This record gives sequence, structure tokens and C-alpha cells, in this order.
Amino acid sequence: MSVTDYTAQMCDTQVLIAADAVWFAKNSDREPSEPQPVVRYPAVRGDGTARVRVSHIEIGQVPDRHATILSQPAWCWGAEMGVNDAGVAIGNEAIFSRRATLAPGLLGMDLVRLGLERADSARRAVEVMTALLECYGQGGPAGYQDRRFCYDNSFLIADGREAWVLETAGRSWAARRVGDCYAISNALTLDDEADAVSSDLDTTKPHFRSRFDTRLMPFFARAHARRQLALQGLSRIRTPSWMAMAAQLRAHRHTDSDPSAGSNGDVCMHAAGFIRRHQTTGSMLVRLKPDRIDALFTGTSAPCLSIFRPAAFEGEWSVLTPQTLRIEAPLWRRHEWLHRWALADAGLRERLRATREVVERQIFTLVDDGGDDALRRADRLAAAWHKVMWESLATLAPPRLPRHWRRIAARDGIDPARRAQRR
Repeated sequence: MSVTDYTAQMCDTQVLIAADAVWFAKNSDREPSEPQPVVRYPAVRGDGTARVRVSHIEIGQVPDRHATILSQPAWCWGAEMGVNDAGVAIGNEAIFSRRATLAPGLLGMDLVRLGLERADSARRAVEVMTALLECYGQGGPAGYQDRRFCYDNSFLIADGREAWVLETAGRSWAARRVGDCYAISNALTLDDEADAVSSDLDTTKPHFRSRFDTRLMPFFARAHARRQLALQGLSRIRTPSWMAMAAQLRAHRHTDSDPSAGSNGDVCMHAAGFIRRHQTTGSMLVRLKPDRIDALFTGTSAPCLSIFRPAAFEGEWSVLTPQTLRIEAPLWRRHEWLHRWALADAGLRERLRATREVVERQIFTLVDDGGDDALRRADRLAAAWHKVMWESLATLAPPRLPRHWRRIAARDGIDPARRAQRR
């Protein structure tokens, strides 16, 4: 790998196990131009199709599959994170193990979707995903524009009763049941602490991390610093709530005022140059109980400048993108104009955050209230906030993006300055 490969993707996935629920949170950090819409897929029963084409290879299909809600890079069959109708949530992290390869195999994003489609519990998802990994292997291009970008994967997997961490290197794997909380951030965390390992490893001393992890990517990505920031935040949560978990995903190590002043040590990632090339392009919060699933997504970049919206397995929700519009990703692209404008306009950033705080508190209260009517009201509040903020751009002077973002805008055409000039 070149140095540019080692300045690539960062993500952060967290789980908190409380007395009455399991809370799951993830930021997906990928190339800033890559849309990541939220897409719902229905349950399937009795499908006779023998094979399915995933991102790079064809594998055996199963006849019965769970309904899923996926935060899905527009080009990819798989997903960065999601939840199914059995109450299982999964998120993945890029791991730059010594076995990472461009040779076609399953992507970690494919394994996220396959685990959600085929498993009715977290434990079962571990079994499904590891069996597929051992059968088909993992590998292949995993970037949007950077087709030389490849990695192995780690996963957090949760249901309403428990959570598991699953870490992989090639076809080898190690898994452990989570205690009270856990976080993963682009570096292996399991060494000899695993509860289960692949058959090629010593079950008593697999030495998984020391055997397979690398040093350069965790150093550039500040993986250990981000994991520490996440774990410190989780340890301070006495009463889990939507507000507390959203704050976890909006965490900046030093300052909230200027995104360009951040670092790779931030959980809420802002692209800003050669070493910090990737951006949080989607975020998810899920609360899982044995008899209830609550899921919130931004469907947009930068959670510190976005709002969480509810989604469910029935009905229409503003955060969901129809399958037919997955490539166009209209919500993600529209917000990207607002997001980039805010990067260059401190006043807009402050208005976004201040008004979002007020509206989102109401949204979280309505989600806690439960019931379809309360969720609908929460969804209308989020959509109305986004509409007002979007329409306010017409009153603002044209912004000048930071230099790094001007280069990105020249490639993908999402340039607020050009939009302002055309008014």
C-alpha cells in the first residue's frame, strides 16, 4: 500500500448495554463525494434464486431473508451499517491487517448486509458472517473513486439482549461477547481475549491482534485516540439516552467551532487535507429491546451539522431513499450543499446547531413516547428543519470553501459558491 492508502477511511462504532436496552451507534467515514443513502429492503420468503451477486463476487443465496434498513454507499451491494426486523444491528470498521487484499472476495459491507438479512440474533449473525467469511474470503476494491483501496474488517453486532465484537484478517477471525460497552475504531482490539476463533487459530492463545494488525494505519488514522474518546464518553453515560448517544457521534477531541481545526482523533470526522481525506458521510443510532426496535439515521454527512430522523419497516419516512433513486441519493446530495456551505460560514454553522438542538430534543422525546403518530410527528419536525435551513441559503452571501473542499467540489460539482452565483 502507498502512503495515501494509509490516510484513508476511518469509522467509529459503539455499543452500550443498559438494564433495559442495548444502544448502538455508528459513524461511517468515507470519501467526501460518496453518497450514502438510507435504503429499506423488504423481507423475502421462499425465494428460489440459487445465487446472488454481491459487490464483487457471486455467492449462494438463501430463500428467507429479513427486512433491513441499510446506510448504503451508493455504488455498493452491501452496507456500512443497518438494522433488521428481528432487532439485530451491525456496523463495520476498516482493518488494515497483514492479509488485506485487492483479490475479489466479500467486502465487509457485504457481510454487514448478509448478516442482517440472514440472522435473527447477534449470536446467529456471528455464525452466519464467519461461515461466509471462511467460505468465500474477503477482499477487493472498497473505495468509491480510489479503486486501489482495500481492507479487512471488524464488526460490532447487537440485539436486544447482547452484543458481540467480531474481528477478521483474511479468512481468520476472533469474536468476543461484549460486557457493558465497547467501541471499535480501525484497529484490532482482540488478542487472547476471544470467546471464539476460527479453526486455524489456537483457541487458548490466538494472539489475534499481535499476529494480524499493522501499525502505520492506526498511527495515521489515530484509531486508538478515537477509540479512547468513544470509550471515555460511554463510561460517563449514567442514564443512556438519544441525546447522550448522539453526542458520542458528534464528538470532537478539541473544538466544535471550526471543522477544519479538527483531527483524525475526532469521532465526528471532517475532511481537511492529505492526512484527513475522509468525511463522516452517514450516522446511525439504534435502541434495541427484546420487543422493540427504534432506529434513527441522518442520511447525510457530518452529524454535528445534521439531524437524526426516525425510520421504520413500514410506511414512508423522510430519511429513506427509494431503491430506484439509490444512485441519485437526493436527500444526501441536497444536504451536501448545506453541509459544505456551513463549512465555510461560521454563522450558518451556529444556526444549524442551535436550531437543531431545539428540534432534535423534541424528536427524541417523541421517539421515546413511541407509537406511529409520535414517530410521524418526529419525522415531520426533522424534514421541516431541513427545509427551513436549505431555503435560508438563498439569503446568504456566496461562501468560499476551504482549499481542500474546493478541489473536491471541482470533481463532484457540489460547490455552494457556484450555486450562489447562479441565483
